[in-house]
Amino acid sequence: MDSFIYSINATVPIFLIMILGYVLKKKKMLNDGFLEAANKFVYTVGLPVMVFTDLAFENFKEVFDIKFVLYCMIITIVSFFVVWFLAESFLKDKGMIGSFVQGSFRSSAAVLGLAFIHSIYSSAGMGPLMILSAVPLYNIFSVMILTLKGDGNNKDKTIKKAFINVLKNPIIIGIALGLIGSLIEIKIPVIGVKTLNSLSNMTTPLALLCVGAGFDGRAAFAKIKPTIAATFIKLIALPAIGLPIAVALGFRNQELMAIIIMLASPATISGYIMAKNTNNDAVLSSGIIVLSTVLSSLTLTLIIYLMRSLSFI
Repeated sequence: MDSFIYSINATVPIFLIMILGYVLKKKKMLNDGFLEAANKFVYTVGLPVMVFTDLAFENFKEVFDIKFVLYCMIITIVSFFVVWFLAESFLKDKGMIGSFVQGSFRSSAAVLGLAFIHSIYSSAGMGPLMILSAVPLYNIFSVMILTLKGDGNNKDKTIKKAFINVLKNPIIIGIALGLIGSLIEIKIPVIGVKTLNSLSNMTTPLALLCVGAGFDGRAAFAKIKPTIAATFIKLIALPAIGLPIAVALGFRNQELMAIIIMLASPATISGYIMAKNTNNDAVLSSGIIVLSTVLSSLTLTLIIYLMRSLSFI
């Protein structure tokens, strides 16, 4: 019951803010000009600052575990390429591929991950190391697939173009600076830390408002089949495959909890912002985020309950 209550407390407020964004747009309190500017701000400033603060002030040397890092990296890489192969094979509308792949494999690890782990264990535990292992790959692969499949890039869908976009991507830059900050144990004055934290704290609510305001119920319903398929992969298929492997490898307690979050948390809200800014299918992306967020309170609770019943966490 505690796991269920926590899952509800973690996911329902996210969903409510998205609903608020939808209502405010319908009431014309949020217009297209504001949303365009907000999307650009979140993409170029908010998200890079958020990932920087998530990484820069963590001491990864104290919890570094090469076996855990390799597992997180390998399962992320395999998940991405398998989902991409499936999307290319079964999706008739090739314009959906970028958003479908991103929504299917990329978790809200940085946004929800540490909160879940801290609630259960009263410390961040292996969460930061999971973020270090998976989140850079999430962003690199997302930029790559969105660049290659974006409608705005029809004239130059090349690996070179994708590579350049990875290097120029604001979120990738934020991750790189965060990792450097962690390695050199960067010291930032209190004023700077508070400023960064303020920007970081406003990013998620603003992004959620944008997701909700950009949600088109009729358009999303027209794409309900790929939305359900991506949500199934994200919340059920990946955990069903990855967790037994993790258990067999001997991961338990905080390590396994971090892996559960990595595999089974809903699609990240930054996926909508990235899809919107790379001319991909933002409608499909928002639909996957909304549906996976709503259902994750149930699926995550069941997974955590099962792992606890088997004394793995």
